[in-house]
Amino acid sequence: QVQLKESGGGLVQAGDSLRLSCATSLRSLSSALMGWFRQAPGLEREFVAASSWNWTAARLYYAPSVRGRFTISRDNAKNTVYLQMNSLRPEDTAVYYCALASSGAMYSSTGSYGYWGQGTQVTVSS
Repeated sequence: QVQLKESGGGLVQAGDSLRLSCATSLRSLSSALMGWFRQAPGLEREFVAASSWNWTAARLYYAPSVRGRFTISRDNAKNTVYLQMNSLRPEDTAVYYCALASSGAMYSSTGSYGYWGQGTQVTVSS
């Protein structure tokens, strides 16, 4: 059973930065599609960013609302994925989840991901 555990959430002010981490129990991240999603109260879970790996480099995908502010990265040696969030806005407030899918899956669809972490709360005050 694969386990994912997020950390790094918290309460910040608008304009601040946070870095989320997702530690996995995988033996190797090299064939995995890793995604970050978020869910605000009363709303559906939405895609934030994803990273696939093609043996030599990562391919990165972002939702339009976070492109240019958020950066997804991975450390294959540590089997950990990160989400660097800069210039945070109140509308970024949500529970953030990391998720794992097989390589080649549709990166923006929640249905592609078979494993999920429990989430970490990010609250951005104005």
